[in-house]
Amino acid sequence: MIVASAERAALRVSVAGRVQGVGFRPFVYRLALRHGLAGAVCNRGARVEIEVCGERSALDAFVRALLAEAPALAEPVIAALAAIEPFAAQGFRIDASRPGADTRADAHLPPDRSLCDDCRRELADPADRRWRHPFINCTQCGPRYTVIGGLPYDRDATSLAGFAMCAACRREYDDPLDRRFHAEPIACPDCGPRLRFVAGAREVRGDEAALAACVQALRDGAVVAVKGIGGYHLMCDAMNEAAIATLRARKARPHKPLAVMFAPQGTDGLQALRAELEPDDVQARALRDPARAIVLVRRCAHSRLPAAIAPGLDAIGALLPYSPLHELLLADFGGPLVATSGNLSGEPVLTDEAEAARRLGAIADAFLHHDRPILRPADDPVLRVIAGHARPVRPGRGTAPLERALQRRLAEPVLALGGQSKITLALGFGGRIVLSPHLGDLDSPRGRAVFEALVADLPRLYGVRPARLIVDRHPGLAGTRWARTQGLPVTPVTHHHAHASALAWERPDIGRWLVLAWDGVGLGEDGTLWGGEALVGAPGDWQRAGSWRPFRPPGGERAAREPWRSAAALCWEAGLPFAPEDEDLAPVRAAWRAGLNAPATPAVGRLFDAAAALILGLRRCSFEAQGPMALEALAGEGGDGQALPLPMADDAAGLLRIDWAPLLDRLRDTRRPAAVRAADFHATLAEAAAVQALALRERHRFDAVGLAGGVFQNRRLVEQLLPRLARRGLDAWLPHQLPVNDGGLAFGQVVEFAAAKALR
Repeated sequence: MIVASAERAALRVSVAGRVQGVGFRPFVYRLALRHGLAGAVCNRGARVEIEVCGERSALDAFVRALLAEAPALAEPVIAALAAIEPFAAQGFRIDASRPGADTRADAHLPPDRSLCDDCRRELADPADRRWRHPFINCTQCGPRYTVIGGLPYDRDATSLAGFAMCAACRREYDDPLDRRFHAEPIACPDCGPRLRFVAGAREVRGDEAALAACVQALRDGAVVAVKGIGGYHLMCDAMNEAAIATLRARKARPHKPLAVMFAPQGTDGLQALRAELEPDDVQARALRDPARAIVLVRRCAHSRLPAAIAPGLDAIGALLPYSPLHELLLADFGGPLVATSGNLSGEPVLTDEAEAARRLGAIADAFLHHDRPILRPADDPVLRVIAGHARPVRPGRGTAPLERALQRRLAEPVLALGGQSKITLALGFGGRIVLSPHLGDLDSPRGRAVFEALVADLPRLYGVRPARLIVDRHPGLAGTRWARTQGLPVTPVTHHHAHASALAWERPDIGRWLVLAWDGVGLGEDGTLWGGEALVGAPGDWQRAGSWRPFRPPGGERAAREPWRSAAALCWEAGLPFAPEDEDLAPVRAAWRAGLNAPATPAVGRLFDAAAALILGLRRCSFEAQGPMALEALAGEGGDGQALPLPMADDAAGLLRIDWAPLLDRLRDTRRPAAVRAADFHATLAEAAAVQALALRERHRFDAVGLAGGVFQNRRLVEQLLPRLARRGLDAWLPHQLPVNDGGLAFGQVVEFAAAKALR
């Protein structure tokens, strides 16, 4: 209740959460005017502070509306509400930002957002002064995370500080009733930013001229590096097989699928996309979401997209344009464009013009640059619809930084570094956790350099100084080695425990879990390589209850890119021959027999690799998970599949292990169509998982089954496993908010660390 005189009262309201960069202060201004209230609002540190005076009933309505009617991009939380002495004031005003002592606790960085409908209408209106301006934005759209240099979020703290506003932009920026009031990236044709097209010695300046030159180059079959919001794309005509072949050859990317950007058309924006792909309702919503993620969508039977877009796969990564530059480019080009990350394979996306010209010069025929600096990379996010939900495969521009609450408060700030690939960072402080966008892998010097830059940058943005680093248990990973040199306490977390804890965080109502943690390989707490685990417990207290029969792929880590090694190990382990024609296996088998560089693993990811080698004849992969992805696509042509019963038995340590051996005859039976064998493989693994879970329920108490690890990105496997578990009375959960793969590993490391500390 508000305590004041019968006529008038006054409040001081402190609003935390995501309230900067989202038009919150002008929203407060308009709300106060609507309710006839006087006072002021300002940014104070990372919060918005409001002092407001007026009739008590109007104040009550004002406070309710602060949350109920907040701008779409805002996530406000009333952090403090106090009655103060009524004061004399005329009207309501927006004061200049002031520093605050709350940055560490309350900093919230909005992700970059796609072009809003209001700006899209202006972009297409010849009478509007921003007609066809490639950088149009307002408080509800445009770059945020990639241009913010610090908080409070003011223009001087962004990468647009060097662009002087013209008089017209200044009037909008200063007008609390304007949609662009304090839209910090505000831009127009007069004050920039501006485009520049470069092709060899030829340079074209001016937005329209540069855009026209870029479109013509794409029509001529060129590969063009286009600077976007979070980095460069490599783009070419998605219908031009020769251009696609050129891009693949120059980027040394022979098979990995390419994303395709479609122009928005029709009432729901998906008319052009539907000419080539078949989105279901969930995929359609994900495509239209303001995050504008890449969504995996099944190809139409009549699709004209070349098979080279995604060789051997039945789905295409599709997205709609999210920036006004992309919108104009697609509209002027008149067809879909390949839009793949502007990087060298596995590295973070490039953001700097000079570096892009140097590193992409051998790939791109031309460049479409702009002069708005990108302060940090943010690659496109990727979603896949599995079991009726759009689930993140890769967090990125538009979806990250992902800010969430921890169930257990941390006594000290921590920074978790993830694993070796699909790197994200997780910053934990107080009761909060922040997951960064996807960075890439740590296998290259540039990957490690960008990783180190973000390690410094992310805590700085949030005003936090980590007191501890959390790493994967494997001592040979690049991030783990780097952490040991930093002079901070380092806590290792078991790889699959982190997977399980990331999953468990999403359902705090579930007390005890059985988590099936299936992936490639990760170092277990016993010092062996895991990858097909059944873990019982909860964050901070996981126990290994089951696994798969181990096998020993020769060559160690080389097995990840050479599936024949996993196939050979299975066959040799079972006493069967394996002799691919293009391999001289005598030395390899001799080393395997001697136990040289052939560590044992029960990894289900390696079982998928072996099946791909035996069914598809796939010997070497040009990208991670190529074999399993191709196997899943092929299985779609083989019907439901026949599940073979796999035996289970306890090992010497009491782990209930599934034996893969009965699968080998089926996988090697070339009399059966390859698609049928692929379908049988998926059905068998789904059935084995369900049978193991049921058997473990007799031994352990748990409330639900969780699925964690990169293997469960496989839609077919999950959608065959979930009903099998349900028929046995077992509830199951797959992550909704976090990647099930190593992209969620850092998040899980923080959750596991916090829980383990609380249990000590």
